[in-house]
Amino acid sequence: MSKADYAYEVLLEEIRTGQIPGGTALRAAAVAARLGVSVTPVREALRRLEKDRLISYETHHGATVVDLGDEALAEFYGVRAVVEGLGARLAASRVTAVELADLRELHRSMVEAAAAGRLEGLGAGSERFHLRIADIGGPAFLGQHARAVRASFPVPATASLWLDPEVAARQLEAHERILRALEEGDGASAERVMIEHVEAGAVHRREHGAPPV
Repeated sequence: MSKADYAYEVLLEEIRTGQIPGGTALRAAAVAARLGVSVTPVREALRRLEKDRLISYETHHGATVVDLGDEALAEFYGVRAVVEGLGARLAASRVTAVELADLRELHRSMVEAAAAGRLEGLGAGSERFHLRIADIGGPAFLGQHARAVRASFPVPATASLWLDPEVAARQLEAHERILRALEEGDGASAERVMIEHVEAGAVHRREHGAPPV
């Protein structure tokens, strides 16, 4: 990994997880000192983040992390619902027995973790569940697009809806319904449940002000 790639990956993760919140000014020299690299690779990383629309440049202010509002939130979850819903519909006709078993095992581990009160890792598990389905349904394009959409919106892990036991239980029930639809080869149901599942996250975000995973 080059120094520019390193700086980009670190900053991307920090922005995406909310460690660097929207509105934060990013000074290349300060970032370079913190990461132990020169200013040049940091500037290259900032240019890449600008292309990702995660930072913007303003006169006399330099690079600033984009502060995404309610319209961006609605667009984010709307795009996610379309992409991941399509992935679920296509996956219903393409999923293999081995892939279903892997999804079942991931779901089982999440259910067990929730029952034991280990909620911190459920958000990451949910992301793996969704992206595996997208990869199965659309290995050429959809999986890549699903990842790009998720990477475009900061999601602090500490604000995940999966940290609420009651909400987590409902989300796991939705995962179970998606799995049943995949097992039955019912693409229409898989798409509908996936879209409802993603949209439930958007509703929770608007009502509680916490970006769900």
